[in-house]
Amino acid sequence: MKNTQEKHSTPFSSNAIRLSLREWLVVAGIITVLAIAFPPVWRGLEDFTPSVDYRIPYDFSEDYWLFKQYCNSVSNKDKTLVIGDSVIWGHYVERDQTLSHFLNGLAGDELFVNLGLDGSHPMALLGLIQHYGKAIKGEKAILHINLLWLSSHEADLQTEKEFHFNHPRLVPQFKPRIPCYVESTSGRIGIVLERLSPILQLVRHVQVQYFDNTNLPLWTVENPYSNPLGRISIKPARLTEERETDSQSRTEKVQVLQSLPWIEFETSLQWWAFQRLLELLESRGNDVFVIVGPLNEHVLSPDSIQKYRELLIKAESRLKELDIPYSLLPLLPQHMYADTSHPLTQGYRLLAERIWNRLK
Repeated sequence: MKNTQEKHSTPFSSNAIRLSLREWLVVAGIITVLAIAFPPVWRGLEDFTPSVDYRIPYDFSEDYWLFKQYCNSVSNKDKTLVIGDSVIWGHYVERDQTLSHFLNGLAGDELFVNLGLDGSHPMALLGLIQHYGKAIKGEKAILHINLLWLSSHEADLQTEKEFHFNHPRLVPQFKPRIPCYVESTSGRIGIVLERLSPILQLVRHVQVQYFDNTNLPLWTVENPYSNPLGRISIKPARLTEERETDSQSRTEKVQVLQSLPWIEFETSLQWWAFQRLLELLESRGNDVFVIVGPLNEHVLSPDSIQKYRELLIKAESRLKELDIPYSLLPLLPQHMYADTSHPLTQGYRLLAERIWNRLK
């Protein structure tokens, strides 16, 4: 009888170690302290010091922790931050052939910073600056708008069919609704929590930098004989870059002129995001100058050119209403384009001259 009572006095459990409530509170406290203290410690050890003409490496376009550190390092230094998509980043040119590089050459000093991010449409740029570019306050900024993002329902993220687009982790997760964006509720909540938590941002930074942009469980399955700790090292972020090649002959290969449907400003999600981004930058005390274009009209059909120019007129009118200084960038000669919207080296040089004369 005694043995039976002793047997039932011990609760059944598969755990070898059971913690009391007090012990669980101690564990929670330790984890909280580590979560708060570790990101600043990592920042200090990583020693991120971007060089002249630095731009976020192509491989790390989704490393928003890196973008955040870049913003922190260049803000409050009397610089002009050039913000935009791959046109600003310089998708077909080296980093010493970009718009910001040629602007620095005209200024005779390192005054312009390349904050372009490859593939960052306006909806993504809004999330990028809102959540990871908080250091951009009281700065001079050049903001680029590429109207190619309004060229179709797919580019404007309005198609009802699931559509895989760039930087889904940056777009609004709940409001406004993006019809083509498919993600579970738990996944969306996780993305929102990552934006609020430096430790989660750091975890993703490590995944992108050292584990080929995959999570640790998946990486260990694909690399069963590798030591994950051996992949991690405290060092400045790599400067390796990739860009499109054979760009000099791309416009020559175009056989059929493009007829783009275009989206009106009143119904465009991308234009909505661009206006919110303008409001956000101005609310933070930034002095914003907008540049529009330059789209490669040489590869557009006549009807598409007409619709595009009507959008340009509307864009100019909207910017005037908002009292935003701007410049409509001129159409370049055809040989200075790599594709529908990306200039080549000579094109960037001419655009820099146009912008510099406008800023003076």
